[in-house]
Amino acid sequence: MNYKESRVYLDELSRYGSVLGLDSMRELLHRLGDPQDELKFIHVAGTNGKGSILSYLSSILIQAGYTTGCYFSPWLFEYGEQFQVNGVHITDDELARHTTVIAEAISGMVADGLNSPTLFEAETALAMVYFKSRGCDFVVLETGLGGRGDATNVVNTTLVEVITPISKDHMAFLGETIKEIAGEKAGIIKPNTIAVSAKQHEDAEEVLAAKCDELGSELRVVDEAAIEPISYGIGEQRFNYSSWKDVTISLAGVHQFSNASLAILAIEALRDKGVIIPDKAIYDGLKAARWFGRFTELAKEPTVIIDGAHNEGAAIALESSICQYFGDKKVILVIGVFKDKEYNKLLSHLVPLSKQVITVETPNNDRAMPSQELKEKVLAYSEHVEAADSICQGMEKAYEYANKHDVILVCGSLSFLGDVKRIVERRGTNNG
Repeated sequence: MNYKESRVYLDELSRYGSVLGLDSMRELLHRLGDPQDELKFIHVAGTNGKGSILSYLSSILIQAGYTTGCYFSPWLFEYGEQFQVNGVHITDDELARHTTVIAEAISGMVADGLNSPTLFEAETALAMVYFKSRGCDFVVLETGLGGRGDATNVVNTTLVEVITPISKDHMAFLGETIKEIAGEKAGIIKPNTIAVSAKQHEDAEEVLAAKCDELGSELRVVDEAAIEPISYGIGEQRFNYSSWKDVTISLAGVHQFSNASLAILAIEALRDKGVIIPDKAIYDGLKAARWFGRFTELAKEPTVIIDGAHNEGAAIALESSICQYFGDKKVILVIGVFKDKEYNKLLSHLVPLSKQVITVETPNNDRAMPSQELKEKVLAYSEHVEAADSICQGMEKAYEYANKHDVILVCGSLSFLGDVKRIVERRGTNNG
């Protein structure tokens, strides 16, 4: 297969939907020679902040001189961006070559009367084969959905598990309560490892502690009281955490102090596992880390901020950041949501901050809520709302409402932020 053919093949696998459970994943990887057994993992689960944590950890390991794989979803601009080695995406040729091998293994499974793996299972297998072929020293691995039954949980060579803040999301798959959801996330914890966690709801922390006790693993939790902000900023922020003084990060958002502290905790755990990581690599890696789509500034005059917030925990963090960085500035909110998300929680935190709301619909997605329907939901919080027919029209309306001192905030889903970035860049080029 060439690249185009491999993309068509993978897209066709999406018809199998999402399936939790590891039998199919294990069988596929076994037919591929179990590449995952020759890699070492830092496995990341949680509801919010996983992307930022991946960025911090990968950046630090790269600075320390290790060949570092990074696997995550969803992708925003290019399909291959979810498979990275040392911050560089997989090439089209490499993707096509590995997909061809995986397709042959899947054909063999189907011929033997087994169910076809899903798209995410095939992508996860592709990541494992690719990282092995590149000789990765470590792989920073993000779960797709939950943890216990997630396709990524076939790995058995984890050194450290990282649990980011847990809140209610994907409840149809993971459970109705924080305790149930935490049980799924805790499923990535392996025996005799070190699990590090953000400060959690007490129900979640209780579940994580019990899982670690059961497996003889150690649980370390971020000490929020030890985080001391020094300065806030869109391009640079500084803070102290415990013995780590004057740490600089480039990711914006008030919650990034906690995310970076969790990354530090994970790196300390790796050190305790015998991995050599100099202090300088930690400081330099934290500063160098970038992660698009999480409180990212695209333009000034007016300021355009995009954020992938789509659940209550993320909405609370975004609300805090807007208040911290922009105070009394006028905010124009452009929002699009999926029908199966906690959109009312999102609206309750963000609409009251906004002078005007414009609703949009994510194109080509059955889960997307129509913009007119979302407008009706927003009316419960504000009468200053209108529906747009497209992402492009929504952004044009936002620019009409904004002067150069205002803020256009775009959020609700990661799925359309790539479109927004292209619209803003095109506008900047035309105006330039």
